[in-house]
Amino acid sequence: MFSSIFAPLSIRIIFSIVTSFLLAMIIAPKVISNLRDRQIGQTIREEGVKEHLKKAGIPTMGGVIILIPMLVTSLLWTRINPFVVIVLATTVAMALIGFFDDITKVVRARSLGLTPRQKLLGQILAALGTALAIKFYPDLRFELASPENPTAIANTATQLPVIGAFDLGWFYLPFVIAVIVGATNAVNLTDGLDGLAAGTMTAAISPFLIIAYICGHSIFARHLGVLYIAGAGELSVICASLIGGCLGFLWFNSHPAQVFMGDTGSLALGGAIGAIAVCSKTEFFLAIIGGVFVMEAMSVILQVSYFKMTKGKRIFKMSPIHHHFELCGWAEEKVVIKFWTVGVMLALVGMTLFAARLAAI
Repeated sequence: MFSSIFAPLSIRIIFSIVTSFLLAMIIAPKVISNLRDRQIGQTIREEGVKEHLKKAGIPTMGGVIILIPMLVTSLLWTRINPFVVIVLATTVAMALIGFFDDITKVVRARSLGLTPRQKLLGQILAALGTALAIKFYPDLRFELASPENPTAIANTATQLPVIGAFDLGWFYLPFVIAVIVGATNAVNLTDGLDGLAAGTMTAAISPFLIIAYICGHSIFARHLGVLYIAGAGELSVICASLIGGCLGFLWFNSHPAQVFMGDTGSLALGGAIGAIAVCSKTEFFLAIIGGVFVMEAMSVILQVSYFKMTKGKRIFKMSPIHHHFELCGWAEEKVVIKFWTVGVMLALVGMTLFAARLAAI
């Protein structure tokens, strides 16, 4: 809407952060009040950390405090193109899965919500739609922005840290599904402490704002020797809207939390960052930048696998791993701040490897 008035992308990025933050701050009290009136509160697993039992009943599904500003801001400040549509569609699809999961928890008073099979099937279908859109959409343009000889790259390619572009061919569809479903569930698992998921997501999405800006700018992409992706710069506006929304949400989600994002928010955020990584061909960078999410997911996989193999033994006191540190005596705020710190450092490492591509060309 306003993208034609304020043409420079850098200006629209700044306005997007501010707009999304202000919208989140404005709607949050009303959303929290509405959720409380409808008794849509958090349910706590009895076998979980005992200190968390006092959080039972705190409004959940607060992810709409991030999603509504994101969608409104994106429509206001982006120039709609296929990449914008793909990311927003993936985000909304994952948000709907999370919404039904949260509703199931409230209606049936089940802390686990939908069955794992139901959630996984929905996530796979959403991710498959994203993969098919990128693979077969005719007007998407990817090219290696070499100063001497720009080379067209297949839609099924990805960018490897330091090495360069690599075509995945037939493996592209399962690869994208694994990336998006993995990111979605990893963020969901990270959402277990006050401010943890929103703060870590802010640290993780910030590098993608810069990456999308560079990939969508022919001169910058050529300078670094990375893929030039026409239209990808608009994704930086979506990243900005996510940053603003997460910061606004953190105002009410920081310890002690007044609201939780629920699966409505965590699945949507995971789907969003996964789709942005796929559209910018930086899936492998996501594994580094989102290393906290990877660590959380791996702790669950290792714990469950070891438990089954040894018939009852555990590696961690509890998984995901942030609960392990709580049970080791760390205060909740201490765990959150340390995880934020690790997230920021991993974001810097990921950005360094992205910039290091120049040395490999």
